[in-house]
Amino acid sequence: MSTDTSPIFPPPPDGADILPSATPNPEVRAFLTRRRSASKHHLRAPGPGAAELDDILRVASRVPDHRKLGPWRYIIFESDARAVFGNKIAEIFKDKNPDATEAQLEEERSRLLRAPVVIGVISSPVDDGRTPVWEQELSAGAVCYNLLLAASASGWASVWLSEWIAFDKDIADAMRLEDSERIAGLIYLGTAELDSPERPRPDVKERTLRWPA
Repeated sequence: MSTDTSPIFPPPPDGADILPSATPNPEVRAFLTRRRSASKHHLRAPGPGAAELDDILRVASRVPDHRKLGPWRYIIFESDARAVFGNKIAEIFKDKNPDATEAQLEEERSRLLRAPVVIGVISSPVDDGRTPVWEQELSAGAVCYNLLLAASASGWASVWLSEWIAFDKDIADAMRLEDSERIAGLIYLGTAELDSPERPRPDVKERTLRWPA
């Protein structure tokens, strides 16, 4: 893990600050144009240390959030905790797949060892009938994406995955999620052994309609 404890982002605005509605920035535009996830197969140590990770999470949490509910939270897996929970994943997988091979079980055990830090972003909506749960789940998704941006801007490679463990009730119970909570994403953070080539992107014009058609 990185041992640098100096802040990587400026301090957050004061509660009385008036913030601009737009901040033109050519460097940010270039950064967003070239945003690319890392490959899950090419992440390795080091990863961000505790203080730096706290800084990244603070910035990642600056997302649209109707009524300021904060309908998400984080579960961090690092160091030995990755292997410990990996063993639990393998146990659950074997219960569901009694004929699983040792190679398959080893793949499950090592699932969280792909990167030095894995962050579970948990959708934790407040279902009080005022803010639609769907809106709150979208806010949790925005946290996942903002986390990728904050990590990249801090010099760390990252990838957002879900896979079967994000949709399994036994995994959710092992992570001590409430019945209303779901895994929005697992964010793997570390250092990339190889940079990723650009991949085909959707043609935005084919997916855009200006009303009325």
